[in-house]
Amino acid sequence: MEYIQIGTIINTHGIRGELKIRSFSDFDAQRYKKGNTVYIGNAQEKQAFTVDSFRSHKGFSLVGLKDMRDINLVEPFVGMDVFVDAADRAPLKKGEYYRSDLEGLLVTDEEGNARGTVVDVEETLGAQNNLRIRLSSGREILMPYNKAFVRNIDLEKGEITVVWMEGLE
Repeated sequence: MEYIQIGTIINTHGIRGELKIRSFSDFDAQRYKKGNTVYIGNAQEKQAFTVDSFRSHKGFSLVGLKDMRDINLVEPFVGMDVFVDAADRAPLKKGEYYRSDLEGLLVTDEEGNARGTVVDVEETLGAQNNLRIRLSSGREILMPYNKAFVRNIDLEKGEITVVWMEGLE
């Protein structure tokens, strides 16, 4: 089974076992629908749980898990990541991509020169997210993930074409 990280548990909320999650998903209401399965853990080890409740509060997802409705049961999960089965992903519209689809893509400029690799898509509170690109030198840069900088994404070729500006190296 392939997993996709959809958030990180940053704290508990209240005494009834709700988890406060910083979400990486645009589909929280879908992901945390009552009865859905989520996986909590890390890259090596995950445990399946059934969602019992979901609500949004101050920009965070508050999620209750079935049979875990006590703060003492969920406190050990703080700092862990939340995953879903990749097979449960909703289809996206043309031109939309999941974070995991972009990570690992070769970054090329408009002339076809290899510039680096996308190592992360960083969430921001601003207008757009940022691509974290590791250059061949090992240095990392951030590039806004928007149409002004990203010209083309070709998942079949494993490439993302960007506008390369002088001074980024």
